[in-house]
Amino acid sequence: NDWEASLHLRTSHGCCGDIKVHPYVKEALANGRPVVVLESTIITHGMPYPQNLSMAKEVEEIVRLNGSVSATVGILKGRIHVGLKNEELEFLAKSKHLVKVSRRDLPYVLSKGLSGGTTVSGTMLVAHKMGIPVFVTGGIGGVHRGGEKTMDVSADLTELGRTPVAVVSAGVKSILDIGRTLEYLETQGVCVASFGNSREFPAFFSHQSGFQAPYQVQNEEEAAKLIASTLTLGLSSGVLIAVPCPKEQAASGETIEKAIQQAVNEAGAKGIIGKELTPFLLQRVNELTHGKSLDSSILLLKKEKRYNPPSHPNLIQYTDKAHHDLRHLFPAALTSGLCSYYLFLQSGGQTNPGKVSQTFGGVGRNLAGIYRLGKMPLFISAMGKDEHSESILRYCSHMDMGGVVQLDGHSTATYCAVITGSGELSLGLGDMDIHQQITEQYISKFKQSLCTAPLVCVDGNVSTSTIQYVCQIAREHHIAVCYEPTDENKASKPFLSDSWRSLTCISPNLRELRAINRTLGHPIPADLPSRMEDVVSAAMALVRPLLKQLHCVVVTLGPHGVLLCGRLVGGSVSLCPGAHKQVELCAVHYPALPLAREEIVNVSGAGDSLIAGIMAGLLAGQNTDTCVQMGLLSASFSLRSSEPISPEITAISVSPEQVKAQSWPKAKTWQLD
Repeated sequence: NDWEASLHLRTSHGCCGDIKVHPYVKEALANGRPVVVLESTIITHGMPYPQNLSMAKEVEEIVRLNGSVSATVGILKGRIHVGLKNEELEFLAKSKHLVKVSRRDLPYVLSKGLSGGTTVSGTMLVAHKMGIPVFVTGGIGGVHRGGEKTMDVSADLTELGRTPVAVVSAGVKSILDIGRTLEYLETQGVCVASFGNSREFPAFFSHQSGFQAPYQVQNEEEAAKLIASTLTLGLSSGVLIAVPCPKEQAASGETIEKAIQQAVNEAGAKGIIGKELTPFLLQRVNELTHGKSLDSSILLLKKEKRYNPPSHPNLIQYTDKAHHDLRHLFPAALTSGLCSYYLFLQSGGQTNPGKVSQTFGGVGRNLAGIYRLGKMPLFISAMGKDEHSESILRYCSHMDMGGVVQLDGHSTATYCAVITGSGELSLGLGDMDIHQQITEQYISKFKQSLCTAPLVCVDGNVSTSTIQYVCQIAREHHIAVCYEPTDENKASKPFLSDSWRSLTCISPNLRELRAINRTLGHPIPADLPSRMEDVVSAAMALVRPLLKQLHCVVVTLGPHGVLLCGRLVGGSVSLCPGAHKQVELCAVHYPALPLAREEIVNVSGAGDSLIAGIMAGLLAGQNTDTCVQMGLLSASFSLRSSEPISPEITAISVSPEQVKAQSWPKAKTWQLD
């Protein structure tokens, strides 16, 4: 396949196998970008399906959002993979009887064409072969309880003694003998340090183990210096940095410790030893704690993956910001077109010369681009089984595409946009019949996710009946639903019945707002103004009757910025629905960030970027001004990009800190009486 790159792993006897490197990983290594290696036995042997798959996708996303490229290592059909595609992750997550692959198992597994998950030992070896110095995992193996008699010692420890890779983990699994493990690491010459304000060595599930680490690094700078010192010395041994699970997120250490003792006794009675012991103990402890140990595992895994090693080995960054449970942040965005073609016109004529490019867009997909801002939405859509769909799945590999169905006999939604030299849309042609397959029956499969979501977003491309179904769920379960009208001809779908009364917020432009009022029988202007003052006045007049039912309305005004209309709470318009004592209605105009005309490349995704930024701020608990300014900052990035959602949008480039660093035009407030 032309997308893949291979590095050959050779011995003195010839080629014993080859390493398939994901193109993103290959590109990052070639360009000196930071890469984080992840193991795969946590997928194949550490957690049940589907938790293992969702966990794997989420931690890869956390790595990516912190500025690094994730490289999960696994063995598929006798071949080492560094970086896995979605279908490869799913294969490892679902398959039974996979091999747990340590250093000693690699030759046999490769020679027999088998598949499996790499342990810490196996992953370290591959990372070193690839020249990647930092590896992040949950917890390493160690000396098993009773190991002084059985000599059952994990190969992870000997690997740390002979492979110069820095391993960042939550310490040692508490099912092991932690004291003897630390002694063995000392014998192997491994430098061990705890991270944070304490020298207490963490015990994976628990913040405390009762043992002290030999050394301590208090922050990311000290950790970077320790790793750099180890690598600079050219030692053959690695370094272990142990990051404790947060106290508030860890399951009760006492409860888990009792379960561990029981599981160890059961394993002894059943004669379970060797490589089968750890998976048995982890599964049994999870059963005995009714899932608390698994929950703690997932939480600390997410924390570990927030390590962000930059390209130079002398630096390493660690971000310890509060991280929400990703699966519940923004669980549903119902889609529009996925594949877009853009023609950038340069001059007139019967045959217009221009530049043609293909990108991936669509309102729903664009809004689901909130994943770039640190959230993990469940994206619900439909596409065909055609040449476009595979490209889309690869392009969107970091998103949760579990809600996207591929249908035989249907074409993936495509949209052809003719863009003028000033970046404005001149003409759009859409082949979007497949949206009719996003039916009420299909959406009902995700009802549980919808019912537990703090925010659901639906756009105007799906059918009226589907929108009504989502509104019905919202009404019955008190769910916040944001409606993106998409365009003037589709804007009125929820307003053809009383369904719109269940919406929380809508985000129309002025034309869409006029179409909505026309449907509801309200007075509308024959012509729309162009002067900013008149635009704002017209928007306020059209919004007033809608606020009798809607919590707020976000009117996108293009180059004029945003008009936010709703209930005045604490001096600003409330974005969060709820019972408020103050019922005064107001409108706040936030001017856009100034951009020179020549900077604007494409306006097609700016509105979606705006709403995604606002929602990201809302879900992060930011105040209204910060939310809107995050949206405007996102929009400014996309205006300067040929893609609908700019690749420059990240949780770092669009953040409260970056908002504060900007010089913002002053907002103006009006009462809506």
